[in-house]
Formats: sequence, structure tokens, C-alpha cells
Amino acid sequence: MLKRLAALTLFAALLSAPIAGPAHAQASEPENTLIMQLAQGNVTIRLRPDLAPQHAERLKTLARQGFYDGVPFHRVIDGFMAQTGDPTGTGTGGSDLPDLEAEFSAEPFERGIVGMARARDPNSANSQFFIMFAPAPGLNGQYTVVGEVVEGMEHVDAIKKGSRAANGMVEGPDKLLSMRVAADQ
Repeated sequence: MLKRLAALTLFAALLSAPIAGPAHAQASEPENTLIMQLAQGNVTIRLRPDLAPQHAERLKTLARQGFYDGVPFHRVIDGFMAQTGDPTGTGTGGSDLPDLEAEFSAEPFERGIVGMARARDPNSANSQFFIMFAPAPGLNGQYTVVGEVVEGMEHVDAIKKGSRAANGMVEGPDKLLSMRVAADQ
């Protein structure tokens, strides 16, 4: 009888234990968690300073400055990605901070991965970033992975899409209402 009671107690403890994984990880690291507010709902991003410390720090710095508030999702390609971070909405703008050197890693570009946008020069990332709708192995090792969506991907999926003929440029784009570091809330 005691063995059965001990087994039931262990089973109950396992059921109530927190589940490890991205959503749990973000809750324990508020300094490396961004909360992105969209009209559709909130999106939680776990930054990956272990992969891209300079890029993670840049996103936090700009979020703390309110840089991303009201910035459009100017390039959104269904089945590929949603890009934001350019206040001009043209895809050519950025912050006043200097561009960053690439921090490429072996982390694959899968659904929910947040990557830094750049020009042809690998060392030209600044403020623009994108969120993957689907895997894109062609980006692996070519762009910096800076984080991953751990909650609210359905809200990213609902962002207004652009025309493939116009390389995803969006007429009347949805906007990133605000982005904050969870530790500051």
C-alpha cells in the first residue's frame, strides 16, 4: 500500500511540475523577453543572447526607447515571413545606431524564429527584424537568429500580407503598436 501511495505522490508531483520549453524559459528570463503588442493580440519573443548578444541587446535598447511603437509590418510574404522595424515603411530605414556585425549561428530558420533583416552586406543589420511563418533553410547561416516567438504566433499569422508580385510590400500595413522588455513591465 505504501509503494502505491508513493507512486501516486510521485505521479502527482510530475503532473504539477512546470513544463520545460520555450514558454517556460521566457517566464524565467524577463530581461531577455520582448512583449510585442499587435492589434490582433500580444506576441512574446524569447531573445537568444546566447546566439546573438549584440543583436539581442539592440532590440532591447530600441524597445526601451519606444523606437518600434507604431512601426509598420512593411514586408509580409504569406508562407515566408513578416518584417518590421523600419519607421519609414520602405524597407530602407533604420535607427540612428550603427549597423551590427553579423552573428550567424547554426540555429535553423523555422516557424516562429525571429531574424535580423539586413542589406547585401552581412554586417548591415540595424533595427529591422522578421518573424518566420514557415521554415526557410536558404536563410540558415546567412542571417542572424536573434530570438523565437514563444506565445502569440497566431497573432503574427494574422498580420496583413503583401503581394508576392511586389516582394511582399504591404499597402496599408498592420503596425507594431508597441514592443517592451518584459523586465520593464
